[in-house]
Amino acid sequence: MPEPRPLKLDDAGLAPANILHLPAYKVLRVEETDHDYHIRTELARSPTHCTACEHARLLRYGRNEQLIRDLPMHGKRVGIYVDTQRWRCQACGKTFMESLPAVNAKREMTERLVGWIGQQSLRRTFTSIAEDIGLDEKTVRNIFRDHVNELEKTVRFETPTWMGIDEIHLIRPRCVISNIRSNTIINLLPNRDKKTVISYLGNLDGRREVQTVAMDMWTPYRDAVQAVMPDARIVIDKFHVVRMANDAVEKVRKSRRESLTPKQRRGLMHDRFVLLKRERDLNDKERLLLSGWTANYPELGEAYRLKEAFYAIYEAMGTADQALARYAAWHRSVTPEVRDAYSDLIRAFTNWQPQILAYFDHPVTNAYTESLNSLIRVMNRLGRGYSFEALRAKILFTEGVHNKVKPKFRRREVMADDMAGRTAMFTTFQHDAPEAERNYGVDISTLARLIEEAKL
Repeated sequence: MPEPRPLKLDDAGLAPANILHLPAYKVLRVEETDHDYHIRTELARSPTHCTACEHARLLRYGRNEQLIRDLPMHGKRVGIYVDTQRWRCQACGKTFMESLPAVNAKREMTERLVGWIGQQSLRRTFTSIAEDIGLDEKTVRNIFRDHVNELEKTVRFETPTWMGIDEIHLIRPRCVISNIRSNTIINLLPNRDKKTVISYLGNLDGRREVQTVAMDMWTPYRDAVQAVMPDARIVIDKFHVVRMANDAVEKVRKSRRESLTPKQRRGLMHDRFVLLKRERDLNDKERLLLSGWTANYPELGEAYRLKEAFYAIYEAMGTADQALARYAAWHRSVTPEVRDAYSDLIRAFTNWQPQILAYFDHPVTNAYTESLNSLIRVMNRLGRGYSFEALRAKILFTEGVHNKVKPKFRRREVMADDMAGRTAMFTTFQHDAPEAERNYGVDISTLARLIEEAKL
């Protein structure tokens, strides 16, 4: 290890006093190595009163050197060595050490370092931060945990009038709560159990203001909303319903594979995207491929026809009663040959009929959360080894991703006497003090941009 190199002293024989920018400390000496700064200091002021009885008669009673970690400087780790004095009170006989200003009470590091680690841990890996500071990774994790706990208390998202409840698979299924109107995330729950969702909704400020809740067909979501927010209208996201029609086509396609030659099987696998594509979006080549498969395999053609007809129920919109009538006609048209393939869709429509039909009166959807799910998966891949809690905090609390609305300026009229003693009316502008800044959650488009730019 190379010998420490002392920095140039000032005219008073001391190291530059402003190198730390901590006025409570007097810098005595700075030694520099290839990777570190070792800064020797003492407190600028000594205590004047006993901490126990506040008596002023104090005697020096020994010294102790403490090492305090600080923010990196010029790409190097910083250690502050404080020569602290022990004092003895002549009045009460008790001894005490000098308190260290700007030092975190729980850790031997400055408050600004603790705050910096907390902020950096939302954007960087714990390992990289630990290397920059010269700390154990476990210490960084503990500071991150404390930082997130504080953010949980201080960061408040607006409760949406149109709420979305969806799920994302991160190791196991997790519940995503979103604000549909503002296209934002407001929370990620550790699981999608009924108890967890009820606990979250039950403690949500302004939950009575929620008008509609869009969700997929997961019974615990429905039960939780009905238990906690009985006045909110539950709407089954249409994309979760129509997707089941595509699944039915896939079931028929896969059932045909056994009767095909290896060459035909590879062809059907290659052309599966044609069967899943909407007929209106097919080009001439794709229409030719579709007609070939449906002509040779009537069951496949029938499954495709029913898929298109089911989509048409949603495209026609109208009232819930009109949609129900169209579904009834569609249901009657399902032939025995493909009924098994469509059994899941038929069963779901029967079991969830009020909530599915609610879409036609309240057309809200969680469609954008599909892009959110892909973004979260990317973040999960980039941060392998992160716990769910760490990933959740990075998504919810990273600076710059929130959709915030500041209070507006308001115009108000003020009466005042003019120079002639007459009453004059003039206008002034004043910040609307009673209003507070509104935070609608994590903006999904901003989250996407930060991930693409490798800033998250």
